[in-house]
Amino acid sequence: MTDQLTQQQVNQTAWAACDTFRGVVDAGQYKDYILVMLFLKYISDHWSDHLDNYRKQYGGDETRIRRRLERERFVLPEGASFYDLYEARNEPNIGERINIALERIEDANRAKLEGVFRNIDFNSEANLGRVKDRNRRLKNVLEDFAKPALDLRPSRVTEDIIGECYIYLISRFASDAGKKAGEFYTPSAVSRMLAKLAAPKPGDTICDPACGSGSLLIRAAEEVGSENFALYGQEVNGATWALARMNMFLHAKDAARIEWCDTLNSPALVEGDHLMKFDVVVANPPFSLDKWGAENADTDQFKRYWRGIPPKSKGDYGFITHMIEIAKRQNGRVAVIVPHGVLFRGGAEGRIRQALIEENLLDAVVGLPANLFTTTGIPVAILVFDRSREQGGANEDRRDVLFIDASKEFTPGKTQNVMDEAHINRVLETYATRAEVEKYSHRASPEEIAENDFNLNIPRYVDTFEPEEEIDVAALQKQINTIEAKLAEVRGKMAGYLKELGVDV
Repeated sequence: MTDQLTQQQVNQTAWAACDTFRGVVDAGQYKDYILVMLFLKYISDHWSDHLDNYRKQYGGDETRIRRRLERERFVLPEGASFYDLYEARNEPNIGERINIALERIEDANRAKLEGVFRNIDFNSEANLGRVKDRNRRLKNVLEDFAKPALDLRPSRVTEDIIGECYIYLISRFASDAGKKAGEFYTPSAVSRMLAKLAAPKPGDTICDPACGSGSLLIRAAEEVGSENFALYGQEVNGATWALARMNMFLHAKDAARIEWCDTLNSPALVEGDHLMKFDVVVANPPFSLDKWGAENADTDQFKRYWRGIPPKSKGDYGFITHMIEIAKRQNGRVAVIVPHGVLFRGGAEGRIRQALIEENLLDAVVGLPANLFTTTGIPVAILVFDRSREQGGANEDRRDVLFIDASKEFTPGKTQNVMDEAHINRVLETYATRAEVEKYSHRASPEEIAENDFNLNIPRYVDTFEPEEEIDVAALQKQINTIEAKLAEVRGKMAGYLKELGVDV
């Protein structure tokens, strides 16, 4: 019998721990408490396991043990572990004790964890109730995380399982949080497809300027196939930024640089007086963001909006423009999820869209099914921009734009549609070969797009119309006559049977 824990065991036990807060705290808030507790349990078990191993290795030589521990990925201050808090779970100030422990952990690991716990308060009356109720809830959650199925020592569970549990919980919280989930989560299938379309390779710098909890960045990193990459992200929501930092840590990607900032108004990934440039840029930015900063765009110090300023009530092209401007010239790649309005709306958006097409930057438009997201039921699209199509780039001779209509490629779910592996692979294979498939994909020339007034609405390029089956009216009438004759015959027989039984008809 193996002592190793499975992904399912860890996931189920961690999710069950949420019962402490369900119905009491909003899903958008209780996720922070659960994920922080998972993080604390992970680093406590990790530290404990290594400490036990070093004590066996070095005996009672505490100096050697301490020196060895100092070379670990993080430091766990004495008295600040999950188990110290578990032993104090009946204390009347347990919420305050948890806060102090987290503050000490943050202070001891400032390079990796500074500010990560500033948005969480385990002593909050507003979120967790008055003292008696709050203490009971915190005691329950500490006891839940002390269960054997959440023994997260490296000897029992791999980092992959812990990281995937974190993403699993985020996905479940997204389902509970509904529309609020757009702040921190992109469905796993969509993240995988977006990452594969962006195709990062060894040595690449990868950026998500609206990174949420960081899962899309992690999926993109997995596509590299090695540890030779650098991750960068920006996130405007402080609590979500903290989730991203912890997510990176749990996936052993704590070298990632994740900035807390407003990407469009005060980007933090800068070098001197200019924006940093990246090999790959991916994002699922907020759809049609109102009040995104149009009033300051004309004086943008980075001059991102030279193609035009998006309307103040719809920031979609603000994010698209930013992503293209931070992609490296002549080889950078951009993959972004957008609402369909981005494909055809006129005005300033139409002018920006036309400029991007005329610059030969747009490589593909992929239409996805409706109801993939917890945040909206509308269908969305992926736009792929490739700066290697610029003059001097490896693909400067490529002029067409590939349209893929994958709107029917899904499996219906109870609350959401899901793109399975086969659906994703079909999109990826079609994109890789740039194949034209009847009623599925089409390569449109610049002239064809111009004839459509630079409208990218997918049905203009991919004909998915299914002709109705021709009906032979004469044959159908003959069938009806035959059926009616048989029905009359059956009725006659039935009337005879009823008469024999003495039933008055």
